[in-house]
Amino acid sequence: MKLIVHWAINALVLMGLPYLLEGIKVNSFYSALIAALVLGLLNALIRPLLIVLTLPLTLVTLGAFILVINGLLFWFASSFLDGFQVGGFWDAFWGAVLYSLFTWAIGSALRAAFGR
Repeated sequence: MKLIVHWAINALVLMGLPYLLEGIKVNSFYSALIAALVLGLLNALIRPLLIVLTLPLTLVTLGAFILVINGLLFWFASSFLDGFQVGGFWDAFWGAVLYSLFTWAIGSALRAAFGR
């Protein structure tokens, strides 16, 4: 049940991003659900590999390069999903940052309100 709620929250956050960044477009809630699923899979499967491969660069930048990896994965997800479009790298970068912040904040608030 928690997984479905988390997935729905991620989709709702994706639906709100076009109001903050004009370079991001989400056509429907269904598209947001699929995009949230793809982003979750990319972050679970490909992101750890990219972090290991770019570890020297991540260490030199004191971890800031992980934000670039997040933005690139966000942009990559939009490249093969029809209802989810991202205009360019900077829109993807800021979209990934806002997506991460909002999902973290809402998830934390729900955990505090309802307990683990």
